[in-house]
Formats: sequence, C-alpha cells, structure tokens
Amino acid sequence: MSEHTDYAAAVTEYLGLNKYEVDEGHAHIELADNPSDEEFKKLVLVCPAALYQYGEDTEDKRFDYAGCLECGTCRITCGETIIKRWENPQPTMGIQYRYG
Repeated sequence: MSEHTDYAAAVTEYLGLNKYEVDEGHAHIELADNPSDEEFKKLVLVCPAALYQYGEDTEDKRFDYAGCLECGTCRITCGETIIKRWENPQPTMGIQYRYG
C-alpha cells in the first residue's frame, strides 16, 4: 500500500468519527443556478469532504452540504463566482469534531 493510500485511509477514518447535525430546512451553502463547468471542477478538486461531485458525466453536477467540514475552502476558491450563499450553520447544527 502506498504512503498516499495510507494517508487517505487515515483521513477517511478520522472523518468518520465526526458527528453531523444536518439542518434539513436551512442549507448553509447554496450554489448559483447552473454553475459553470470550470468553477464547479475547482470545487470538486479542493473540497476535503468531497461534497462536490460529478455523476455519470460532467453535465451531472452533484452537491450535498450535509457532510460539510465548514472549512470555507469552497468560499475562498469560488465565493465570487458560483457560491450564492455560504454562512455558518445555525447553532447546534453542522459538524461536531471528535478525536479518537
């Protein structure tokens, strides 16, 4: 197993310890309608929680705020282009970090 694979497995394991309280009625991140392919691809590449993904092809853009780490990487990377709204989740909602 390569060093990169070991690191990726460890990150996945640690992220699995976190608890999420998802506010179903109030998404804290909202994308612009029909985000550009170029800007969306940036989010696919930089989001540490892999919230931005493609389906079967690049026309099928998928986004789910539920597992957000609230790091702000998407806001910094594309906040002026396709991030329509980014705010911290409501109190008691969002991620609760846990260390094993």
